[in-house]
Amino acid sequence: MLEVNPRASRTIPFVSKAIGVPLAKLATKVMIGRKLKDLKFTKEIIPKYFSVKESVFPFNRFPGVDIILGPEMKSTGGVMGIDPDFGQAFIKAELAAGQQLPHKGNVFISVRDKDKAAAVLIARGLSKLGFNIYATAGTAKALKLNKIGVKVLHKIAEGSPNILDLMRENKIQLVINTPTGRIPRQDEVKIRSQVILYNIPYTTTISSAQATLNGIIKLTKKELSVKPLQEYYGKQYARTA
Repeated sequence: MLEVNPRASRTIPFVSKAIGVPLAKLATKVMIGRKLKDLKFTKEIIPKYFSVKESVFPFNRFPGVDIILGPEMKSTGGVMGIDPDFGQAFIKAELAAGQQLPHKGNVFISVRDKDKAAAVLIARGLSKLGFNIYATAGTAKALKLNKIGVKVLHKIAEGSPNILDLMRENKIQLVINTPTGRIPRQDEVKIRSQVILYNIPYTTTISSAQATLNGIIKLTKKELSVKPLQEYYGKQYARTA
């Protein structure tokens, strides 16, 4: 944890906030000869709450850019959501990053073949919450086979109505779109670039789509609560601050 490398330099501040221990300060003291035993930091801290980190990327400053992350991209910051419940922690992180997840409305789903089975479960969960599901032909077929109500949209090149039409008309409240391969299809790029233009919440991985569903479920059942970090840390904060 105290090893110095570029990735650690971004991770240590988050972990420090998550567990309530100033790791960088402790590392500095260790480098000048202090012992962890003397610093009273010899046991792993396992919090009784969840901390979710969300990186912030300035996609809104570059209209038309594809939001799929590449190795050359760097975030301009990060935010953290913290809560005893994972769904609530995830929602807090999303809100802090500027994603206003919907309670109702229309969801567009278009995923690659290997994600279709998982997408069925997510679509079923969203449908039970009252969301209307829109999808491209391939994804819609998988949903229909599992008896999930879905409205099929044309591919963009096939004409209207397509997903871009609905986004322009403010009829889409959430987009779930996983890339089909290393070289993205033209429609996928257009869809992902437009969610930024119209400020529509989106996810490009199945894991985050599932977390989004869990978060929305929590939002429909319970309002978010907040409290100071010190209350999460308790005595641990008082000892290490």
